[in-house]
Amino acid sequence: MAKIKHNNLLNTVIDVMTNAKESGALHLYAEGENFDGRQIQIKGKKLFHFGTTGYLGLEQDYRLKQGAIKAIEAYGTQFPLSKSYVSHPLYAELESLMYDIYGSPVVITKNSTLGHLGVIPSVVDDGDGVILDHQVHWSVQSAVNPLKLRSVPVEMIRHNNLEMLEDKIRKLQSKCDKIWYMADGMYSMYGDYAPIEELMQLSNKYPQLHIYFDDVHGMSWKGKHGSGYVMSVLKELPDRVILFGTLSKTFGASGAVMVCNDRKIHQRIKNFGGPLTFSVQLEPGSVGAAIASAKIHLSDEIYTMQEELFERIAFFNQCLKKTDLPLIFDNDSPIFYIGAGMPETGFNLVNRLIKAGYYVNTGIFPAVPVKNTGLRITVSRSNEKEEIKGLVEAIVENFPKALEDTHTSLERVNFAFGKTHNKLREKHPSKSNLTVETYDSIEQINPKLWNETVGGNGFYDWEGLKSLESVFTSNNLPEHNYQFFYYLVKDAKGKCILATFFSFGLWKEDMLAPKSVSVKLEKERQINPYLHTSSCLCMGSMITEGEHLYLCQEKTNWQEALNLLLQQVEKLEKKLQPQYLILRDFDPHNKAIKDFLHNKGFVQIAMPEAAVFTEFNWEDQSEYMEQLSKSSRKHFRKDIEAFTKKLQIRINRELPKGELDKCYDLYLGVKENNLGLNTFNYPFELFEHMNESFQWEFILVYLKEDRSLVGVMFCYKNSNNIYTPAVVGMDYKYSREYNIYRQLLYQTILRAKELGSTRIDFGLTAGFEKRKVGAKVLQKCAYLQTRDNFALEALDWLRND
Repeated sequence: MAKIKHNNLLNTVIDVMTNAKESGALHLYAEGENFDGRQIQIKGKKLFHFGTTGYLGLEQDYRLKQGAIKAIEAYGTQFPLSKSYVSHPLYAELESLMYDIYGSPVVITKNSTLGHLGVIPSVVDDGDGVILDHQVHWSVQSAVNPLKLRSVPVEMIRHNNLEMLEDKIRKLQSKCDKIWYMADGMYSMYGDYAPIEELMQLSNKYPQLHIYFDDVHGMSWKGKHGSGYVMSVLKELPDRVILFGTLSKTFGASGAVMVCNDRKIHQRIKNFGGPLTFSVQLEPGSVGAAIASAKIHLSDEIYTMQEELFERIAFFNQCLKKTDLPLIFDNDSPIFYIGAGMPETGFNLVNRLIKAGYYVNTGIFPAVPVKNTGLRITVSRSNEKEEIKGLVEAIVENFPKALEDTHTSLERVNFAFGKTHNKLREKHPSKSNLTVETYDSIEQINPKLWNETVGGNGFYDWEGLKSLESVFTSNNLPEHNYQFFYYLVKDAKGKCILATFFSFGLWKEDMLAPKSVSVKLEKERQINPYLHTSSCLCMGSMITEGEHLYLCQEKTNWQEALNLLLQQVEKLEKKLQPQYLILRDFDPHNKAIKDFLHNKGFVQIAMPEAAVFTEFNWEDQSEYMEQLSKSSRKHFRKDIEAFTKKLQIRINRELPKGELDKCYDLYLGVKENNLGLNTFNYPFELFEHMNESFQWEFILVYLKEDRSLVGVMFCYKNSNNIYTPAVVGMDYKYSREYNIYRQLLYQTILRAKELGSTRIDFGLTAGFEKRKVGAKVLQKCAYLQTRDNFALEALDWLRND
């Protein structure tokens, strides 16, 4: 069967950021002839600046500016030579000053991204292993990627999850020399910290464990000589810890610094550090500014600056505590995160604050889960208490308005972040002319209404869902039990404008991942069968395929209807606590739906191609072949017609027990050989039900010479005259020799024609094969929400393995 086209996480990131840009919350340009750090001018308006990473305001310090100017005057705008040959005269002084700040040997790098790219592949040997905190900075993750080409095992843990970390250490212990755990000292979105002391305890417990910290956001505002958050806890750098600090951001200049007590590693990086060897060194102006900053760091003045910043942080905390704003992490760092939930709510609030005279950053995917969009507010020494107080008042005033504009509530925001509901004064949403009806069984819904709306597809018409409810309940294995939920949205006249159903159950997280990922995971699942599995609340179900949402998009209030559905589904989320929420089987080119769902906190992911057949305007095989393309006719003669005399075709409404068992074995054979769409095996009870239901039948393919059963198509006759080959089974000993799959597709078309069907829903995957028999292939996508980005990122690592 043809391979599935898989989603690239990068495409999703680009879509989300493009949406943010179009909303006016991202990729803005500062204006003006000067900048003082306190205010920033955007679109002709001066705004109080709460988005800087220069928390101490050193980038505006006269001494740093003069240091840069004098260095440029003395040495030019650049020193165009690799450091491997000659470092310009100021480098030695800067390295000496940075040694004094940390009390350990250092290597100066152009920036932290290049630094990680130079250091990580150099210090991690082929026999080592790597474990990443899933929120560690992108620059670290990017530098780890090349290690996979050297077969270095790379694992990922949930954020700050020490129990999971220790499990991974034990897993790598026997097969790795060193185990490198990589994390941020202070994380850039929520302003929370790595559990430094606990990590040192683990390091003492496991001598193989080495720690690699990126502490660029902890630099300067914390620690002795401004050496950063990590050093404020450690005091002295252990031999098995590598630390990255920054010369930019709060330090006020440009560049980065690696700190390491292991002399061997230090010299290894110093002598050859990949891009550090071949890249042009820091410009003289940057080094001059960094020297001036380092001298401030080594004076008592740095502690005065830190104290002034702490006063502002404490005042901001004091102001926030008088409100019910959803502050996500209580901290004493300069970074604060106010949750907004859906992207459109965050964008709305950012734009409102700009109008009120304040600039804050937007926290968006992939830095945070899409539904954890929020305000990333940074406090600096440049901010005065007056505007700090004013910012809090502006957020308090505008937050309820943003919630109202985007049809959400503080309760929903808090739920997105796993927080309890505060009592922020909110405006009540305007009354809707639409009503939502919710059901927990298809039997509670009028069959005619259901079949005329969403039930007109696949085998999830009224009768089909009634059967699925019966089959997927009270089974022994958790993956064979599903809960079903049904939703109808009607207008004031009682006309249904939206209909759909959801199911809740256990899914494999790699269901839509590349086959290579599933092959690797299935080997591990032989020992741990539920590895990388999660509960999922999904539009439709694991077994059904097709358009699971009936929506009158031509109606002007379709967005209101869809929003009402999402509100009801969110209530269900609170009750069931799924790891994933998936809306599936959409047209990826429907921009209106795409924009609407992106703004509601969903990311688009690719699905396998679907296929339908509708061309029944023929009477015999020759007329059927005439409607195929020239190449498809050639394939038909070679791969289908050439074998018809060697095969016997039977269509049975019911099978004896032995033959049903054989058909089930053939289905399992297909499952084991096709991991491109990796799901749990369907229970045998489903096939027993098929054998008992008048709506199911079996297209069977036998070898004439020995009457061996080599293929079966399990087909459903929809009440709307749609024929659905839902499940396939094949004997792989004969499948290639006799082209069994293409034969089954053709026989399905013949049977649908015989029954007078108007359409065949061929379902997902194998688009190439289905196109060759005349089916129309359709691109499909799904929209995903997760509680966090861990599973997405962990599978993305496996995808690149």
